[in-house]
This record gives sequence, C-alpha cells and structure tokens, in this order.
Amino acid sequence: MSDAGRSQLHILGTRGIPNAHGGFEAFAERLAPFLASRGRRVTVYCQRAGGEAGGEREWRGVRLVDVPVSDEGARGSIAFDWLSATQAIREGGTLLTLGFNTAVFFLRHRLAGVRHIVNMDGIEWRRAKWSPPIQAWFYANSWCASALATHMVADHPEIARMLEQRPLRAPVTMIPYGADAVGDADPSPLAALGVEADRFGLVIARPEPENSIREIVEAWSRNVPELPLVVLGHYDPSHPYHRAVQAAAGAMVRFPGALYDTAVVQALRAHARVYVHGHTVGGTNPSLVEALGAASATVAHDNVFNRWVAGDGAVYFSEVEGCGHALRTVVDDAGLRAALRDGARRRHAETFTWDAVLSAYERLLS
Repeated sequence: MSDAGRSQLHILGTRGIPNAHGGFEAFAERLAPFLASRGRRVTVYCQRAGGEAGGEREWRGVRLVDVPVSDEGARGSIAFDWLSATQAIREGGTLLTLGFNTAVFFLRHRLAGVRHIVNMDGIEWRRAKWSPPIQAWFYANSWCASALATHMVADHPEIARMLEQRPLRAPVTMIPYGADAVGDADPSPLAALGVEADRFGLVIARPEPENSIREIVEAWSRNVPELPLVVLGHYDPSHPYHRAVQAAAGAMVRFPGALYDTAVVQALRAHARVYVHGHTVGGTNPSLVEALGAASATVAHDNVFNRWVAGDGAVYFSEVEGCGHALRTVVDDAGLRAALRDGARRRHAETFTWDAVLSAYERLLS
C-alpha cells in the first residue's frame, strides 16, 4: 500500500459523530480528531434516517460522510454498514471497524485486499436482552470477524485471551478505552437534579439485565434509604425490564433519563458519595473507566472484567445482599472512600489515559 493509502483511514461501525449515543461513538469522537491532527485523512461514516439527505461535512479536521438509510432499526443498521463499507473500499486506505455486528460482510474487505482492523467489542452474544437467534447472529459474526479481519483489537486481556484461543484468527492487540481525569468538577449542575455533593449515589448504565440495575436499586432501597440514588439511562414504561427496575426502586431512587452533557455527568461522577457499576458481561466498560478518571468511590459487580479494570479502586459484590452490604459499608466509611478514590486515580493513570490509548491506536495503524 502506498504512503497515501496508509494515511487514509475510514472509521466504520458507529452511528456517527459528534457523539449522541455513547459507547463507540464517544470513542470515535476522541480518536478521529486525534489521528487527523497527526496528519491522517480520517473519514467517519454517519447513519442518517431516510428523510435526511446524504453528503459530506467536516468536523474538527475529520471528514464526515452522511449515509441515509430508510429503516432506523436493525435492517437500517445492516444497510448502513453495507453502504458505508462499499464507499470506503472504493476509496481505498485502511478500514477501522468498531464492533463486529455485520462481520459477514468482511469477506468483501478481504477480497478487495484492504487493510482492515476490527475492534472486537465485548461478548455481545451473552447479553440476556437478546433472543437466541440474535445471540447466534452475534456469535457467528464474532467468528467471521476473527477469521476475516487483518488485525483485531481487544479492549480487555480476557477478551484477548478468548480471541487468541480461536484456531482461525487474525493477530490480536489489547488496547483498552480511555477517560479524562476529572479534577475539581463544578458542582452547580447537581442542583437541577435535586442532589447535593457527597449526598447521593450514582448509576450510569443502559437498563439491561446484565447490568444488574434492578439488583442495585433494590439493594440501595433496602440498605441506604436516607440518600438519593441517581440512575441515568432511558427508561421506557412499556418495556418489561424497565418497569421491573422502577418497581424495585424505593422513594429515594431517581430516574432523570439519559444525560449526555459532559459537565453534568462529570459533576455527578466527581461528587457522588459512591458510584455503582453492575456490568457483568464484556470487557473494559467505558463507564467504569470514566469512574476511575473521576476518582469515584466505586462498588462494582465481581467478575474478571471489572476486577482487571478497577483493581483497588472498587469494592465488589456478587448478589443483592452482597451489594447492599458493600453499599452500606462504603457510604458509612469515609476512610474507605478515600482509599478507593486513591486507588481509582492510580489505576486510571497507569492504564486508561487518553494519551496512552490514542497513541496505541496510532502505533497499530502505522
């Protein structure tokens, strides 16, 4: 590949930037301008609903290509992946795909001879929210991605080990997600949410069974009834699990919705007495990394993924009773909270700074 071809990078697999969703979109929002500032020609493909026009824009030195699709559901996402990959392959350069949801298409990339790096995300097929046919789809696509990519990125050592055990696979590099270090966050946004600094708990997660939201609100309501618990995320009253979470919540549990204002979220993280992280599936979860960056005193579900990420920056639980005990202990013990905050700062500085993460991607792409 020519130097010009190597300098051109197409980022696929997100719904686009600027970020309005979280997850891979938030990561692409950091990575794309960083690589553009380092001399690469970076294109990010952005999914648009059928009524919106296509076309191109520029944002912070990054070329944004709007790809309209007629369906906003799964069929629309599949169509978007196909159309954006078609244009990227035609233009040449390196492809970086975030996620493996439509890896059955990756045979096109291999046959076209393009360099194709895939961030393999987490263990999507184990998520309880998916039906068995959808779980099978994700499992099959994960194997397709392993076999057809030029190189894979795992965001956690356990994910890397899982991938390395596959007989037909591309090489694997482990690069986690990053987060900003949050210093003295302005506490003024807390007033609009009706909470005071160091007088509330915080949960930031999609309301899905594998994120233990129902267990957390139940444990909080039983064991810390005197303090508010702020639970961020979109809750649909017609969704059975969302209704179950809200039914399990006591009077002090609050559901303000999904918030994307950075100043508000940072204020919540920095000034919560305890952050509760219930994720059970997947690798390096961005929300937990951001909690480390904010030096949050964290109570986290006990699994190999969270333990590697948080290390000494968390107290761990396995079920509702254990969660309640951990919450009561951390809420009551100022010395323990100080130790957890120190552990979080150290762990973030060791592994999860944006400088380290983005530089690792730059080295891989070079």
